[in-house]
Amino acid sequence: MNKPILRGNIERWRMSLFIGIVCAAFGFFVLRLFQLQIVQGEDFLTRAEDNRREEISIQTQRGVIYDRNDFVLARNLAAYNVTITPALLPDDEGATQEIYRQLSQLVEVPVNNGDIEDEAKVKAFKPCATDFGITQVVYIAFTNAPYDPVRIKCDVDRETAMIVQEKANDWPGVGIEIEPVREYPTGEITAEIIGFLGPIPERDVEFYEDQGFVADRDKVGYSGVEASLNDLLAGKNGERIVEVDGAGQIMRDLEPPLDPVPGYNIRLTIDTRLQNAAKQALKGEIQFWNTYFNEIRSSNGVVIAINPQTGEILALVSYPSFENNRMGRFIPAYYYEQLSRDQNRPLFNHAISAEHPPGSVYKMAAAVGALNEGVVSESQQLECPDAGKITITQKYSVNETGTDREYVCWQETGHGMVDFQHGIAYSCDVYFYKISGGFGDEVKEGLGVWRMKEYAEALGYGAPTGIELPGEMSGLVPDPNWKRVNVGENWATGDTYIASMGQGYVLSTPLQVLVSFAILANDGKYMKPTLVHDVLDAEGNVVQPFEPTLLWDITKDPMIEIYDENNFPTGEFKVVDPSVVRAAQEGMRLAVTGGTAERPFEGFEIPAAGKTGTAEYCDNVAQEKDLCKPGNWPTHSWYVGYAPYEDPEIAVVAFVYNGGEGASVAAPIVRAVMEAYFELKDIDSGRTTE
Repeated sequence: MNKPILRGNIERWRMSLFIGIVCAAFGFFVLRLFQLQIVQGEDFLTRAEDNRREEISIQTQRGVIYDRNDFVLARNLAAYNVTITPALLPDDEGATQEIYRQLSQLVEVPVNNGDIEDEAKVKAFKPCATDFGITQVVYIAFTNAPYDPVRIKCDVDRETAMIVQEKANDWPGVGIEIEPVREYPTGEITAEIIGFLGPIPERDVEFYEDQGFVADRDKVGYSGVEASLNDLLAGKNGERIVEVDGAGQIMRDLEPPLDPVPGYNIRLTIDTRLQNAAKQALKGEIQFWNTYFNEIRSSNGVVIAINPQTGEILALVSYPSFENNRMGRFIPAYYYEQLSRDQNRPLFNHAISAEHPPGSVYKMAAAVGALNEGVVSESQQLECPDAGKITITQKYSVNETGTDREYVCWQETGHGMVDFQHGIAYSCDVYFYKISGGFGDEVKEGLGVWRMKEYAEALGYGAPTGIELPGEMSGLVPDPNWKRVNVGENWATGDTYIASMGQGYVLSTPLQVLVSFAILANDGKYMKPTLVHDVLDAEGNVVQPFEPTLLWDITKDPMIEIYDENNFPTGEFKVVDPSVVRAAQEGMRLAVTGGTAERPFEGFEIPAAGKTGTAEYCDNVAQEKDLCKPGNWPTHSWYVGYAPYEDPEIAVVAFVYNGGEGASVAAPIVRAVMEAYFELKDIDSGRTTE
């Protein structure tokens, strides 16, 4: 007979098993709770804080750029974008669709377009750069961040923006976002100086994000002073630290907001009126000669004007240029590609980045050096034969026999007996051959390549000027060491003769050429070229006033290294005698009154001085066009001048690529710029010209 099991009489092992399971489960949860709250508690607390905290960047205002007369060259305009915040739309689907239909009629974006099942298109989705309809755009935004406004239509006109704002009560969730967009009132006239903005490059994202900028929103300078002065213009974004819920809705501020700091405003040294006059003079001269020859001979050029006494750049023209207003909101791919493919390189600043043989304008380095070194005296006359040529023995080493070579003057009939001033005024090639490389008993020892290099560098060649523009090049003042390393052969006798002409391996930027003449015009003082006149805060207060910077004075600061009788440097330096500078000035004055620049400056009422230059070249463009004919290479046109002669206020360089003779093409451009400068000066002072 089986024993009955009584209620409450449970076998001991069953009870023990049950209690063990309960204790194990409880222990597991206690252990897990200990791990989550104690061991990993701080980490989870941090994650929770991160989830509820959100940092919102408050966009700052970029600084305004003015010319010297406070004419606006770059400013910020309000662009209006129509947005929808998905989470704020009505719960009623019918009401939402009605909003979409009304909005679609206003902004001309379809209600429905495209398939959100197309994963590739969804991944590549960018508001205002998509063909999706309103419904699809809002759906994508809702799945990502329902409380973040998404752009439906960008850059609508002000009237449309006002209509949207008036409909705020009828269209919940629809709003207007105001976005600052850069505008350049002077456009193409000053584009090479001002430049343009673009999105933060991928390679620089980390750098700018560390400074508080937002990669997909904020812009930085891509060229011009927008790039070189970006740190001053950019300002600093503000910041809000807010609490958000799980859907991303802002609940409250956790900390007091940090207001954005606007960028500094910049007043440039440029006179927009003179800039425009210089650009029109350059374009007009190029078009005239292209029409005259019935072919496109010249396609780019440069004009730069400077105040020699202060270093202020008054105008800087690089032609052709571009329309920077087309980059105001974004950089159109087709337009950028068009500019990039253009053989004349409109995005390239020819004024500071193009390196060309300077031709005869470079002769001033040899002239100053030869007179200062006693190679010739000021009154000493050298013969430029009737045949307009001399013969020298070309050698690559001292002991070789060498071969005879003829070196010709630009004037085939020669210039006769020429002294220092007339050598400059006539730009007599034979005169400069002799003083640079020597010639028999007439000039027993010429200036030589090493000393010529010293004087050229003292006049600003061979190094960047430091102007506030990106991409400035150094040019090239060659010497035997450079040729041995880069060409693989010794320096030849003729290399020295040719270098004194600004030919051969010599290269210079137009700005360097201008600087060399500004130094001589300013009695030997090298004032640093600058585009920045003042830096101002957002209220217009000057925080960095203009102060001219003297880099050196060739008549006082020892710049020229002394060489011994074996042509070795001694480590000692000397200056240029002021009388040498004065003689060089007189030679340049004679060029205008009775030399190569006499005709283009005939009737010019302001006493001026200057120097013509016609530089042979054979670059890749000339080779492609088969222009490099032996004995008849194509030539660039140069002219540099300054006025008034006794107290120069302005120095101007003009360069025309493949322009031909400097006196015929470049000199008239310089005259036109000078005439515009003095006319504007009279207008500003209240005087009128007859």
